[in-house]
Amino acid sequence: MPGENLTRKEAQERAELIKVASYEVKLDLTTGDKTFGSSTRVKFSANQPGASTFIDAITESVQRVCLNGVELDPAEVSDGVRITLPNLEAENDLLIEAKAIYMNTGEGLHRFVDPVDNEVYLYSQFEVPDSRRMYAVFEQPDLKATFKFVVTAPTEWKVISNQPTESVDQLDQVNSTWTFKPTPVISSYITALIAGPYTEIRSELKSADGREIPLGVFCRASLAEFMDADYVFEKTRQGFEFYEKAFDQPYPFEKYDQLFVPEFNAGAMENAGAVTFTETYVFRSKVTDAIRERRVVTILHELAHMWFGDLVTMKWWNDLWLNESFAEYASTLATAEATEWKGAWTTFTALEKSWAYRQDQLPSTHPIVAEINDLADVQVNFDGITYAKGASVLKQLVAWVGQEKFLAGVAQYFKKHAFGNTELEDLLVELEETSGRELRSWSKLWLETAGVNTLRPEISTDESGRITSFAVTQTAVPEYPTIRPHRMAIGFYNLIDGKLQREHRVELDVDGSRTEVIQLVGLQRPDLVLLNDNDLAYAKIRLDDKSWNTALEHLSSFEDSLARTLIWGAAWDATRDAEASPRDFIKLVLNNIGTESESTTMLTLLRQLITAGNMFVAEEHRAGTLREIGAGLLKLAREAEAGSDAQLQFTKFFAQFATGSDQLDALAAILNGDEQLAGLAIDADLRWELLTGLAVGGRVEKTRLDDELASDNTSNGQRAHAAAVAAIPTAEAKTAAWHQLTETNELSNVLVNAASLGFVRTQDASLLEPFVDKYFDNAVRIWTSNTFKIAEYLMENLYPAVLANDSLANKTREWLDRPEIVEIPALRRILVENLANVERALKAQKRDLEA
Repeated sequence: MPGENLTRKEAQERAELIKVASYEVKLDLTTGDKTFGSSTRVKFSANQPGASTFIDAITESVQRVCLNGVELDPAEVSDGVRITLPNLEAENDLLIEAKAIYMNTGEGLHRFVDPVDNEVYLYSQFEVPDSRRMYAVFEQPDLKATFKFVVTAPTEWKVISNQPTESVDQLDQVNSTWTFKPTPVISSYITALIAGPYTEIRSELKSADGREIPLGVFCRASLAEFMDADYVFEKTRQGFEFYEKAFDQPYPFEKYDQLFVPEFNAGAMENAGAVTFTETYVFRSKVTDAIRERRVVTILHELAHMWFGDLVTMKWWNDLWLNESFAEYASTLATAEATEWKGAWTTFTALEKSWAYRQDQLPSTHPIVAEINDLADVQVNFDGITYAKGASVLKQLVAWVGQEKFLAGVAQYFKKHAFGNTELEDLLVELEETSGRELRSWSKLWLETAGVNTLRPEISTDESGRITSFAVTQTAVPEYPTIRPHRMAIGFYNLIDGKLQREHRVELDVDGSRTEVIQLVGLQRPDLVLLNDNDLAYAKIRLDDKSWNTALEHLSSFEDSLARTLIWGAAWDATRDAEASPRDFIKLVLNNIGTESESTTMLTLLRQLITAGNMFVAEEHRAGTLREIGAGLLKLAREAEAGSDAQLQFTKFFAQFATGSDQLDALAAILNGDEQLAGLAIDADLRWELLTGLAVGGRVEKTRLDDELASDNTSNGQRAHAAAVAAIPTAEAKTAAWHQLTETNELSNVLVNAASLGFVRTQDASLLEPFVDKYFDNAVRIWTSNTFKIAEYLMENLYPAVLANDSLANKTREWLDRPEIVEIPALRRILVENLANVERALKAQKRDLEA
């Protein structure tokens, strides 16, 4: 990573000097399994003849650099990361010939060998700064150009890029050359190449402007039997129809391919006309409804990017949120209004908003419009602020100005800036015009400050229970003291025939430290008052005592899933803030989750049980509490409806908690079929989850796991095997996993992620104590000797947070002040966030002891 950074100042200076017209990139994928041939011809202008600049190219070697007919010595002008370009002319023609490196980190041009059939699959992943790993490029979003790709590869392969294929010429009996049409003017990070013997399924749709848009779905041949392409096409058509109408702008590209690729780091990537997805969205085993819905949201998220991000692109990465927050908001809106997943906003509250609140309360929080000084800054800002808080604030803005006016402003924005680069100001101009609202003040408070507010009701009543005063108070933490305006609703819920039903609702603007709500004075106080009903606002909420008691007794009685999810969120927030006992939260979940209807809400709660049980409960209560959780989940799994989503989720999470001989016996019985839960099939992926639970409990040795891998030697199997082996609860197994992860370069990105997560999964936290010093002593080496994504996986996952004690906190504080850490801001941020999680756990443990 050293030397690969690019500062905003450098990017601004380069953009002021040059304007790029076109690239022609020729790639030869037939030269071996380590490197490939990469030839780039760039045509660009310079407004200061005689000046110098540089082009980005991370290469194994550079064979030729020819600028305006002058041969430059590669040894003098290239350092393996940048190529210096001296003595520019007004119009420049640059040719660079190099050997580029195949990656196994999910960055650049990733190479994967399918263990099922030994076939080779390639795909590119360029966001943020990795197109330079495939070809020489001015790597910044505001230097847009056209791109023409010419690719030589084995004839039997499928080769896909952003544009339709112009021609395919067979070179010999083995190889052919694909020539693609030039792209429109786009940024380099959304160019793409996917190649290999992918299975291809084709369809088409008619765009709003009458064009026939070819559609493609691709996956590895060994997964083709599980690829439900018809469903993907159906969601795609629904998304096209929704967005083209909402944005008043036809789809801006010529085709739309969706490619499910192996070992992908993210959920998906919005390459123009050639979107890549994690192939975990190809379901070889039964998955929860939460995952099925998430796939739909992801499909529509990437489709939204074709307009917001690809057609109109941010000028620099400080406006990354304009891409991601908008796509997150728009995809949830489209999912709710255009597909069968009508509860998408409940899912948004359970998943995205809980992520946003968590991220916004870390010391590393930042304004939505973040200060991005260089590439290192942007890489760590793909976070809950950029995605989830930004989308939540957009939802707040839509509630304030109205959805129709908001979308009208967005449509004007697309028309005015098509194929250009923008800043936040450009969007605000259009939204102000269509809404009639002044948005600079709103932007300053919501987009340019950090932190989350807390809203509480203050209610007084007379002897008959009628409200005599009602106010909403707003507070902020001292570090981020901004008090903001909120568009929100207040719901009054009463218990009627055993159901909590809303009988009154008022929508209003809340601003300042205290807002009097005179509309509610004189009404009978209900059983439950819910601030932020319908979840319009971005704020933590608290309940008054009467409402809280009602919620505790009747949580499962809510008719409205969104209201219920808001209560769940308030309970978790109070637990995280050490205002409520973690064991009370655990009891609340175990007593009510069995009737929860929303899959994502259920998934979120079960994940929160892991944090609460392993970190928030005081050490002296922990073993007993974890046993209670395990027993409770086993009971829920046994009692759940046969074949239901709940049954599957409870079984999966029972495997996370099973402890003690009786629970491990039960887990083994479910795995081997001695106990059969009606309707539950022990398919390949569930089998691995149960087996890993037994490995964590010390019931399975490595030889058994190796045998299991031999019978399921697939990408999924290899990933599960790596996690399970690393989770074996012996000092020898932990030492071996540590060595493989930190001292070798044997594992691909997904195996690093899986094994490092398995390493810290233990029922005996003392197993991790010998690795605390190793973690800190090796932090800088790990960071500087790996690519960003691998280093991030290792430093985030290997941190022994489950120890959650004062010793770990003190050790982390000590290291944060060391000069070598201070000089690497991205690494320091990871340590700061790790420490914050431990400190929060220590406060929760103290609260647990007071309960």
